[in-house]
Amino acid sequence: MDREWGSKPGSGGAASAQNEAIDRRERLRRLALETIDLAKDPYFMRNHLGSYECKLCLTLHNNEGNYLAHTQGKRHQTNLAKRAAREAKDAPAQPQPHKRKVTLRKTVKIGRPGYRVTKQYDPETKQRSLLFQIEYPEIEDLAKPRHRFMSSYEQRVQPFDKRYQYLLFAAEPYEIIAFKVPSTEIDKSTPKFFSHWDPDSKMFTLQLYFKTKPPEANKPQPPSAANGTATSGVPPRPLPPPPQAPLPPPPPPPQGLPPGAPMANPPRAPPPPMPGSMPPPPPMAAANGPRPAPSGGMPSVPPPPPIASGTSGFNMGTRPPSMPPPQGFPTQPMQNQGVRLPPPPPNMGQ
Repeated sequence: MDREWGSKPGSGGAASAQNEAIDRRERLRRLALETIDLAKDPYFMRNHLGSYECKLCLTLHNNEGNYLAHTQGKRHQTNLAKRAAREAKDAPAQPQPHKRKVTLRKTVKIGRPGYRVTKQYDPETKQRSLLFQIEYPEIEDLAKPRHRFMSSYEQRVQPFDKRYQYLLFAAEPYEIIAFKVPSTEIDKSTPKFFSHWDPDSKMFTLQLYFKTKPPEANKPQPPSAANGTATSGVPPRPLPPPPQAPLPPPPPPPQGLPPGAPMANPPRAPPPPMPGSMPPPPPMAAANGPRPAPSGGMPSVPPPPPIASGTSGFNMGTRPPSMPPPQGFPTQPMQNQGVRLPPPPPNMGQ
């Protein structure tokens, strides 16, 4: 027989009010653990006994879950509202910032206006300029076109590039048009930068000049290449001054000494000739050694031609060829001239 009242047999019976409250607090605790960070709660405090306290409600809790369940309860929420109302009442009144309310007009666009752009160049100041002429034949009554400069980082249509900026023109009911110009400083002096709106021809004119970049006087020159060629576009470096004439070389060392060896005694000068005597002949060169160069820089006399075969019986004497002829004998008495004459040279070819 089925019962129409009570709980179903074996189900454990209906939950009492106490069990429902326990289950509700457990669900609130799990929800608070997921959504609330206790490190940022200004009223959460742990005492020296290991339990937790609520500094706002002055309540004691055994664990973090019990405290989180308390924060979701009516008592804690009521105290939070009272604290906020009291702080708002005690705080001085702060002036509210004035927010300008801008109403956006929703108009139907009729398309883009006609335009003409002219590039100009001033040869005196070496400045480049642009002349914009925008036609608005269907512009609204008592309306004037507007323009502004926009940085490349403000727009979202093209990838930004710091080398360029945009010049925008707007007039209702036409669409806004923009021109991409170099990101150079604009010369906004009165005679060069001007705008004019002609209501009769419905044409808006704008002229602007770009400032010239100052020359970089202190810019260091790039180093030249390894092979001596300079970089293209850079003027060549000045050439060094021409070298001076070299000093004359030192006189050759005497024969028999290696080059660079110090000499013990400087060579003696030949004795002066006696009056009335003939100068001695020059010393003959060694058999295989080089002939010393004259000190005056004049070319040396070429050696005599070889002796013909017919003169094979010619005898030069027993005197060695490298020794100069003697000037006199000490045992022989001096003649009137005082010096014995050297023997005459032999007949070479006769």
